[in-house]
Amino acid sequence: MQMAHTVWNLALLQMDIAIGEPERNYAKLEQMLEQAVAHATKPDVILFPEMWNTGYALERIHELSDVNGERTKALLSAFSRKHGVMIIGGSIAEKKAGGVYNTMYAYDREGRQIADYSKIHLFRLMDEEKFLQSGDRVGQLELDGVPAGMMICYDIRFPELTRKLALGGAQILFVPAEWPNPRLHHWRTLLMARAIENQMFVVSCNRVGISGTTEFFGHSMVIDPWGEVLAEGDGTEQIIRAQVDMGTVPEVRSRIPIFEDRRPHLYE
Repeated sequence: MQMAHTVWNLALLQMDIAIGEPERNYAKLEQMLEQAVAHATKPDVILFPEMWNTGYALERIHELSDVNGERTKALLSAFSRKHGVMIIGGSIAEKKAGGVYNTMYAYDREGRQIADYSKIHLFRLMDEEKFLQSGDRVGQLELDGVPAGMMICYDIRFPELTRKLALGGAQILFVPAEWPNPRLHHWRTLLMARAIENQMFVVSCNRVGISGTTEFFGHSMVIDPWGEVLAEGDGTEQIIRAQVDMGTVPEVRSRIPIFEDRRPHLYE
């Protein structure tokens, strides 16, 4: 059961990603992780961007990807255990027997992996479907007893996925992304809509920088269940911090009881 007033400090690592250079990216991530926990307000939860280990080096993704996520899992497990923080590890290119997946892992404060999720909706505009395999289950987990959800980037364009997570109890949604220009308006609007229509916190971490001819604008966001933006990054590499009070979620859901007023037999 959720505690009455679970309050978390969040840190979103809005990083630049060197395409096709895992060594640089792991070093950058470790540097930003140390910065995150050295702050006067230590985070309870840390979130990274999408595909932070390789970027979209899809032509070389089979040679660059992390085999079974072993390197990433070792790093995140050790760091979360050492510092007593929960980690929603963005996503990486993960090589498995069936191919390469766009996968994220979650860790509790003791360094235990508590969930993983592979991106369900592959983005044709970046040729994901030509090089990656799609996941086949939703990303559900619990953090400190609080039901939560995980989605990746393009997934937010599919409102039925967020609603499924909300109906399953999720009170907060974590979204790593590589969302590029010129679609900043879509990014902000979709994230706020997912928060409002599901009365949940939405925590998103986008990358910054340029990859080939594609520019990524950052604007990582923390949005409350009313759709209000609690924190938002700009277009530079930075750590965005915010505090969320999970007691807000049942309060909002009781004031406007959308889940009680649903008529699902008319939606099918």
